[in-house]
Parts: sequence; C-alpha cells; structure tokens
Amino acid sequence: MTHPATRRTVLLATGGATAALVVGCSDYGDGNGSSSEQSAGDSGEATSGAGGTELAKTSDIPLGGGKIFKDEKVVVTQPTKDDFKAFSAICTHQGCTVGSVADGTINCPCHKSEFRIADGSVAGGPAPRPLPAKQITVEGGSISLA
Repeated sequence: MTHPATRRTVLLATGGATAALVVGCSDYGDGNGSSSEQSAGDSGEATSGAGGTELAKTSDIPLGGGKIFKDEKVVVTQPTKDDFKAFSAICTHQGCTVGSVADGTINCPCHKSEFRIADGSVAGGPAPRPLPAKQITVEGGSISLA
C-alpha cells in the first residue's frame, strides 16, 4: 500500500534539491571565497615591494583602458596616467568572466554589466556589487599580482 504524498514530504524532498541548486548558482568573488579571491587591502591600489606573478609591462596597459588576464582571473586598468588598478575579472552578477575594457568601463558579455575602470563600481547592468579589488605591485615598469 502506498501512502499519498503529504505537503511535508514534498517540501522535505524538494528542499534538498533547492539548497543544492542555490549553492551551485552562488556568485563568485562574494568576499567569502578563498584567500586567492580576496586581496589584503582590497583597495586595488598599486603597491611597491616584492611581487608575485608578473602580469604585464606598464606599457601593455592602455591609458583610460585596461587588459584582462583570463588565466589569472584579473583585469588591470590605468584610469589615469601611471595609476594602475586591478580587479577580479569575474562578474558579480552570475560569475561570467568579463570580456572587454572600453570607453572607461570593464564589460561583461553575458548580461551587459559594466564596471568603472577607476574603482570597479557598477556603471550599468544587473551586477549587484562592484568587482572586488585585487592587489598588484608596480615596479620597474612591471605589473605583478601581489
């Protein structure tokens, strides 16, 4: 004999699947990730001192623009002359990798979120939060992850 499904049974059975779905769809770079997703100062400011992985030469980053480093999941910008900033290249909307830097914004191709190159703040689109800042070092014409 089978028992009819009760409301409680249905809720318990679907609750676990819903929880798994929510976890699987969580945002990247939400500040609760591993230490590689967070920077020490989260300021995006260039610092001096011994650096880590070299990303580029300062001459590779266009003034008023930037460059995306997909393998490192970071975007480096130069909003004003000799002022270099770095941010996560993972969009805060649904975790896509940003696709371009143009006209003063970092642009996500998935849902058209835009972030300002100076501070990573949201300039448009559905992104709920700014891009998290990454710490870099600028030394001798070289830009490295800190």
